[in-house]
Amino acid sequence: MKKSGGVEKKRVRRSSAATQNGGRDPTSDTAPRKQAAKKDAFQLFAEKVRDHKDLVSRWAVLQETRVEYFRGKDFVSFMKNQPELKDILESQRNLGTQDIADTLLSKNLLVRCDRVVKTVRPGKKKLSTWPAHLEIFHEQVFSDNDAFFAWTFVKRRPLWQTLLSFCWPVLTLAICLFPVYPHGCKLLILYSCAGVLLLILSLLTIRATIFGALYIILGKRVWFFPNILAEEATLADLFRFWPKKDEEERPTWTKRLFYAIAAVLVILLLRHHAPDEAARARYQKRVSNIIDDVLEWSPSLALSGMMEKQQNVVNATGSNDSSSQTSKTSPEQASSSDDGGAKTFSEQSNAEEVVTGDTEDAGEDKQND
Repeated sequence: MKKSGGVEKKRVRRSSAATQNGGRDPTSDTAPRKQAAKKDAFQLFAEKVRDHKDLVSRWAVLQETRVEYFRGKDFVSFMKNQPELKDILESQRNLGTQDIADTLLSKNLLVRCDRVVKTVRPGKKKLSTWPAHLEIFHEQVFSDNDAFFAWTFVKRRPLWQTLLSFCWPVLTLAICLFPVYPHGCKLLILYSCAGVLLLILSLLTIRATIFGALYIILGKRVWFFPNILAEEATLADLFRFWPKKDEEERPTWTKRLFYAIAAVLVILLLRHHAPDEAARARYQKRVSNIIDDVLEWSPSLALSGMMEKQQNVVNATGSNDSSSQTSKTSPEQASSSDDGGAKTFSEQSNAEEVVTGDTEDAGEDKQND
């Protein structure tokens, strides 16, 4: 009986310990998991919302840092049109838009910003819709009344951007090896780049001409391809053809007349100082010679040029050696040559004296006769 009682006590102790351990493990494990799930859920929600195309966003400078931001009213309308995104939040899918935004702010996934320039610029009726410079707002609470919110986390890079980053060194090496390309490939690259550059310059010239003509004649500001020079524009907005409505005040007739006179003066000045046909031909010949030198260069020509330089160096060293050898003659040979020269000079002088003496004797004989 004692043994059975002792065995029962041991079983009771083990069962109680097991129940205690089993009671601790589920509670201690599930709580951190739920917290991690909540953090991961909001993180995934923020990444999904940021990558979505329906949420309108722009880029701006926030304390010397470029950030992507959106407006509060755009976020409210986005959540109304995309309610299925709340399923990412799992147990908290029933939260309202303001509660979700406040949670993102509390988790430092968002930061509320305010525009730096808060006064209307001269000539405009209202503040800019998308300011280029922002500052942190003192109250980090969601609002849809002229409030801006910037993402604080780094956006995940797509796979194609990762693959493209490995192509940049190859492209750089290909640009450096342009002189050794075949002649046809050089011409293709040259004319393609020249065509793209001509297209860009022509497009900018046509935009400026249309804007100036409509501004002077009708008093309207119309920019075709309005986002072609914008740094923060997306690829879809970059090639948008139709301009937005002019929201500024119509210019006065004095401004239009002033700009018309200035345009005429600039055109006359450029026409007066334009180069003549001879100068244009000289410049074209000079540029064509430079381009021909680049296109016609090849490694064989470079090697032949190096060989010619090496041959010139060898010839120059050979001539220097011959001159040094002639200068390094022995003094005995120099003295003997000097003696021989002196002897020949004395012999020539003696022969001249004999000839002169014979002629004088002949003259005296003729006089005596």
